[in-house]
Amino acid sequence: MDDDTRFVVLSQPHTNLSFQLSGAVGIVFYAVFFYDFGDHEHVFQAPRRWAARKKAEFMTLSPEEKTIIGDESTEETKLHGLHITYIGTTDNTATSISTAPDPSPSVENKPDVFPNPFHSPITNYSDPSNLFAMPDLSTEVDHKPHDVLVYPFHSPAVANDLIATARALVYPRGKGIYATDETPDLIAAVLHAAAGETGKPKVGTDEGEKEKRRQWREAAYNAISGDYISGVILYSETLLSFQLGPLLTSKGIIPGVRANGELRPLPNYHHEFIVEGLDGLFQQLQAARIAGARFSKWRVPIACTSVERGLPSEAALDAHAETLAQYASVSQQAGLVPIVEPDVEFMEDADLARSAWVHEQAIARIYERCRIHGVLLEGSLIKPSFPQPGMKHPSRESVTPEEIALATATTISRSVPSAVPGVVFLSGGLPASVATSYLGAVNKLVNEAGPESPLARLQPLTFSFGRALQGDAAKSWVKGDEEGMKEAFEMWSRACWLAAQGKTA
Repeated sequence: MDDDTRFVVLSQPHTNLSFQLSGAVGIVFYAVFFYDFGDHEHVFQAPRRWAARKKAEFMTLSPEEKTIIGDESTEETKLHGLHITYIGTTDNTATSISTAPDPSPSVENKPDVFPNPFHSPITNYSDPSNLFAMPDLSTEVDHKPHDVLVYPFHSPAVANDLIATARALVYPRGKGIYATDETPDLIAAVLHAAAGETGKPKVGTDEGEKEKRRQWREAAYNAISGDYISGVILYSETLLSFQLGPLLTSKGIIPGVRANGELRPLPNYHHEFIVEGLDGLFQQLQAARIAGARFSKWRVPIACTSVERGLPSEAALDAHAETLAQYASVSQQAGLVPIVEPDVEFMEDADLARSAWVHEQAIARIYERCRIHGVLLEGSLIKPSFPQPGMKHPSRESVTPEEIALATATTISRSVPSAVPGVVFLSGGLPASVATSYLGAVNKLVNEAGPESPLARLQPLTFSFGRALQGDAAKSWVKGDEEGMKEAFEMWSRACWLAAQGKTA
């Protein structure tokens, strides 16, 4: 064996050992800084927080550097036309987002670690700790005290924002949500019908139709009042493309976003559907939050027939509950209050008792799954339909608002945990007068309940109406009657506000 060969053979064990050591170091490094151990506190949180601090220090200008560039307060960049402001603090942990597309230099934007996203026309919002995949630094920041126990897997800062936003959507009592999350084709159909036109409405990517949608949305948002409306649910186009979130914020109204995707048939079950959209949901909701949204909504359709016809199926109820719970967990992770919407349809032959039973079963399962997924109930809301007889049941024409109210209040008391701050009912295509009468009747019943009644302990019962609020307003707008549109919004918003307090106009 020559000298060169002997050198290769003798050095090979050392080479293998170095490779093994390098691999081991790489594995340890990955485990310490990158491996996903879940949301709970673990042994590697301390080094991850240290690395985050060092990263923040590296990304933050020093006082000398700020002096050189003439900026002593903030660093600013743009993302999709939105201003992202990094605010220097003593611990380098505060990041804020301004939803104003072009803030005026004369407007002073003051940083606030715990901001209220519905008081200032141009507001800096604190971001959830994971907005840009940064480790959770919340344990090193002082937070407002909670009036509920927050488990370790929830960031205290994010929990504060979620709870505050959820409560602001239903308090003071009477305020409710304006639902404007229709798809482009549905908006076209609404405006088409409002104009009294016949035939199929024109829908698509036509720029003229898109501009018409934008004008309608902007006019509607300018017309509504923050005295009656606490929040507005936006379609993604309205929030991201039209960028109308700041308009609502300037009126003291909280922007939200529709989160659910489209329907597809539930395999092996006729007449029932499941909802798509969980894939990529976290990133979509992060983008919505950057655009100004502070809550989201996910709707599931639930079939309801007589017992003999057997809908909904157990499979559908379980699938919807699991989907809503997963969505709610992801929404809170992205820093948005989730509104779960079990929409029990009323087109078939169920009587009132059957409808109430289906509502109760669906809602109870949703919260069972929410607990499993660790959803912070105090930072969430629910948007159910009113229990009611189906259109094909003989009692449909004779049922009274008082009967609907008793079924509704009983269902909520039996199925919605008291930790949930409020219930925002959907109108479900009911005429505005009918939806408002149901809302007024259920709140009147609650007002009259004695202290021993479970109904006296219910959370605020308010509205999240779309067509019931905007139907008459749309008819005026398509005619060019802006004043008539404003009057219609004022009339129905105030009527719903009173109904949510158990009063009548």
